[in-house]
Amino acid sequence: MNRIRKIGLNISSQFIHVLILQSFLKWIFFGAVVGLLSGTASALFLKSLEYVTHIRLVNPWVLFLLPLGGAFVSYLYYKYGMNSTKGNNLIIEQIQERAYEHVPLRMAPLVLFGTLVTHLLGGSAGREGTAVQMGGSLAEQFGKWIKVGPIDRQILLMCGISGGFGSVFGTPIAGAIFAIEVIALGMMRYDALIPCFVASFVGNMVAMDLWGVTHIQYDMGEIPSLTLIVLLKVLVAAVCFGLVSMIFSELTHFLKKNFASIMPNPMLKSAIGGVIIILMVYLIGSRDYLGLGMPLISQSFEDNVHPFAFLGKLLFTSVTLGAGFQGGEVTPLFAIGATLGNSLAGMLQLYAPFLAALGFIAVFCGATNTPIACFLMGIELFGSEGAIYMFIACLVSYLFSGYTGIYTSQLIGVSKSNLLKVPYGINISSVKIKRKKM
Repeated sequence: MNRIRKIGLNISSQFIHVLILQSFLKWIFFGAVVGLLSGTASALFLKSLEYVTHIRLVNPWVLFLLPLGGAFVSYLYYKYGMNSTKGNNLIIEQIQERAYEHVPLRMAPLVLFGTLVTHLLGGSAGREGTAVQMGGSLAEQFGKWIKVGPIDRQILLMCGISGGFGSVFGTPIAGAIFAIEVIALGMMRYDALIPCFVASFVGNMVAMDLWGVTHIQYDMGEIPSLTLIVLLKVLVAAVCFGLVSMIFSELTHFLKKNFASIMPNPMLKSAIGGVIIILMVYLIGSRDYLGLGMPLISQSFEDNVHPFAFLGKLLFTSVTLGAGFQGGEVTPLFAIGATLGNSLAGMLQLYAPFLAALGFIAVFCGATNTPIACFLMGIELFGSEGAIYMFIACLVSYLFSGYTGIYTSQLIGVSKSNLLKVPYGINISSVKIKRKKM
């Protein structure tokens, strides 16, 4: 019997590399197709976003149409959106294989149109949600066309996330890791690593080389020498980044919940939210916090910003998303982090561009619970010279953001501290933390 088993093992081992090659080639092809689709969709989105932003800047009066535009988009989602209203959480849940739900193809045009309306009329939102949802819905449609099984469907959806993320930010490595890291805290899906990298890499190349998309580059300036005092200052800043990311996530969820409870009608909810944003603009006397926040980011790397600019962007974005406007959170998180880093620079006596770069990735990290992806994004965007500081900032921000995040469907895979009793396998919106008995 042992001899028979040994012979069977030897025969199987002769074909293992054939099977690996077969799987490798299959996912190179599948990932490339999803990358082509998501990269093209991201390019269309970014070009359109640039156009509508220009219209808003040269026609300030369009801000007064924000309540009407928000109500119209909410009507479209109410009438035709089906489960598209779940947004990124829908895609995450399908990868987790919780309850099966179809990711509709209509999600792509709905979120594209809705996000463009938000930015055209002055809402404060981002880009990643739109790119991820377009990539996920296109990947789902491709999977239906080739009739993949449940496991391959999960990987294709992750490819959609990677292709959208990598192409919209110009960070193919971070895009690949983000998709396999965002599903559950502390766990990664390595079976999807190659497909996701191919999708992210191809998506980025398609957007840049085929469609001519360009991305703004930032310089984090002089990197301080690694000393104990500098390390302590970076740790203090990283704790602040984590706490601010927690505040952003909690405030956004709080506003979504309370807007919905007070105004169950989604059209009325968005209309009232638009009125609140207009009042906020005239209350503070500035339009700096509308749109993506790219000027705020640039100013954080080049000059000093208002000490509470991060709070302004945080409030505008939370109200916009809480009222049901479409768009992502990540680019506003970049702006919140960069402005917060710039504000902390004077108190901590560190270079403003240096801390702006750390805040750029660390606040995003705390809000998404993806420290490895955010660290790699920092290297792709700012170079590797400050890698040690970027890694520390991401790890500490991840820890101090607690069990919060912008994606409520993220599962708890590993506890952030062995002193906390956290039930595994539930999403972060359901977490009730207890101190672990020693």
